[in-house]
Amino acid sequence: MQKFKLLIFLSIIIPLSPAIYAQKNVKIASPTNIKSISFKPKKLNSYAPIIKLGETMQLSFDDLEGDMKMYSYKIEHCDYDWNISNLSTTEYMTGYAEDRIRDFENSFNTLQDYTHYELQIPNQNNRIKISGNYIISIIDEDDTVVFNRRFIVYQPQVQVGVTAHRSTDIASIFEKHSIQFVINNQNLFLNNPKEEIKVAVYQNMDWNSVMKNIPPKYIQGSRLLYNYVDEISFYAGNEFLYFDTKEIRNATNNIAKVRLEEIFNTYLYIDESRAKTAYSFFPDVNGDFVLRTIDTNDESLEGDYSLVHFILENRSEIQQEDIYVYGSFNDWQITEENKMIYNSNEKKYEAAILFKQGFYNYTYVTANSEGKINTSKIEGSYYQTENEYTVLVYYKKFGDRYDQVVGVGSANSERLEN
Repeated sequence: MQKFKLLIFLSIIIPLSPAIYAQKNVKIASPTNIKSISFKPKKLNSYAPIIKLGETMQLSFDDLEGDMKMYSYKIEHCDYDWNISNLSTTEYMTGYAEDRIRDFENSFNTLQDYTHYELQIPNQNNRIKISGNYIISIIDEDDTVVFNRRFIVYQPQVQVGVTAHRSTDIASIFEKHSIQFVINNQNLFLNNPKEEIKVAVYQNMDWNSVMKNIPPKYIQGSRLLYNYVDEISFYAGNEFLYFDTKEIRNATNNIAKVRLEEIFNTYLYIDESRAKTAYSFFPDVNGDFVLRTIDTNDESLEGDYSLVHFILENRSEIQQEDIYVYGSFNDWQITEENKMIYNSNEKKYEAAILFKQGFYNYTYVTANSEGKINTSKIEGSYYQTENEYTVLVYYKKFGDRYDQVVGVGSANSERLEN
């Protein structure tokens, strides 16, 4: 009987191997004319789309057709599982949940023409009233959703202490990180913590990495302990690769050459699989990106575009899986644009993706026909890798109609506790 209970528990806490992520269908991939979507808190050095209630998110994007279209946006409240909640807009917002984007301007001094759009949430026309998961959708003049993005609003009512550990499982001791955390809910009255509290754990705020439906291991008064040994574990992966096109005309670190045709073409040095090599540390921004230039005053309107060429050396084509260039630059999505094509003559995988000037992290992942992503097959997994782990705490007491986000905690694996 005990063995049977353990099997049920593990099927709840770990629905997938942590290095194999299944994409959900709540996200809509942007069309080819929409580029450089940035959706971040309006705070210095903040990248994750998480804000405290009352703080500001900033959305920006470019339309390469450059014809100053009229776009609008819609904000929708979601439940714990990112389904649209049953709340009316007046219950989670004041003002307009739908409105048009008024701040847009055409680029200048660039080879690639585009219209740049910016939006802040909240703004003078609306304000978010409650915490929770949210989706913002950008809508064109034909009332078609062009793309959407998730964000999370929290109102701190509990304290969350998170620690990262090296796995103690002999089979994965060199590959995994184990995450433990404690929720102190002394300011939140709970009748049934196992039913009222839910958590979500992310690695580098990659939406595909989430682990959910994790019950507390112990309850000690006002403390919920999630101090599992290895059950909440992630493959550590490898440090992200990077390139920097702030000097778009010149070859710089990690850029082999630049060619000017109709637009700039940036050729990166050839990458190789790191799955069987020794770990090597170099700093990254955990898959994120920063738009920037050094030769213009305003990168939002004067930043140019280049077609960045990725090459991954591989002696044979991988069967039954595809390889993708992966990162926050397209919200961790698997699309035709970031899919690599195998060149059998050169024995290399190749991809060319359009990027605005800036500093970008990327890595290589594989995905099968069902969309399951493996982060380690090409890059390997090493416990020394620096990752950011984020724990979100959701609260829904009996009779409530929505999931509140009442706490956020984080830990960095640069400092392992064991």
